[in-house]
Amino acid sequence: MAFSLTWLSEVLRNAGLKVAEQPGWLDRGRGDMGTVRGVMCHHTGTDSDKNMPTLRILTDGRSGLPGPLAQLGLGRDGTYFIIAAGRANHAGAGTWKGATGNSQFIGIEAENRGVIGDAWPDVQMDAYRRGAAALLAKIGADADMCCGHKEYAPGRKIDPLFDMDQFRSSVRDIMRGSGTVRPLIPPADSSGNVTIRRGARGDQVKIVQKKVKVTVDGVFGPGTEAAVRQFQRDAGEVPDGIVGPKTWALIQA
Repeated sequence: MAFSLTWLSEVLRNAGLKVAEQPGWLDRGRGDMGTVRGVMCHHTGTDSDKNMPTLRILTDGRSGLPGPLAQLGLGRDGTYFIIAAGRANHAGAGTWKGATGNSQFIGIEAENRGVIGDAWPDVQMDAYRRGAAALLAKIGADADMCCGHKEYAPGRKIDPLFDMDQFRSSVRDIMRGSGTVRPLIPPADSSGNVTIRRGARGDQVKIVQKKVKVTVDGVFGPGTEAAVRQFQRDAGEVPDGIVGPKTWALIQA
């Protein structure tokens, strides 16, 4: 059965964010959600500089704690990985503004080592703020209902390390339409090459597949996306897996 947060992908995409739906996410959860009252921010604490190495653990769980461990994973490149539409084991015991428990919070696990000095990329923090704002607007809550795990469970949790009051202020500005956000990826470049991503089909996908050296079948699936990410990484660009104007320029160079 599909759980109640089936709107996650649409809401984040409509906010102009990069989304990667994980297989089975609609039916994944520790049961269904209750009345969703807020959004909870986490960091993964993973000792890696890769984009989203924690994805498998967030999906399947770890020893002593079954998955899913969050509804959303946020990669260093600003991509939201949609993990579960149901309840996730991310909050535990605690409270924030009268709300408590896994059934009342959507959990976002953002990739970061969780140590002072591990910088948060601008593209990731921008997506964190915009994603939180979009989710809060969907559930009819204000920015005050976005909390850090460290605020929900003080003394037990330290994540995330960034200033949550400052974060909420930025989220509030975005929700009011006054916040500064990074420009969205243009829908096409000056030559008419359309921005494409996972799910796209057609001749333009074949051009990309030939360049990144994967099977040329015209279907932009996970294998093509992974190859595009590596192509972008090798070129020193943000590895978001989306073929927009900058990536088209590299492909056609």
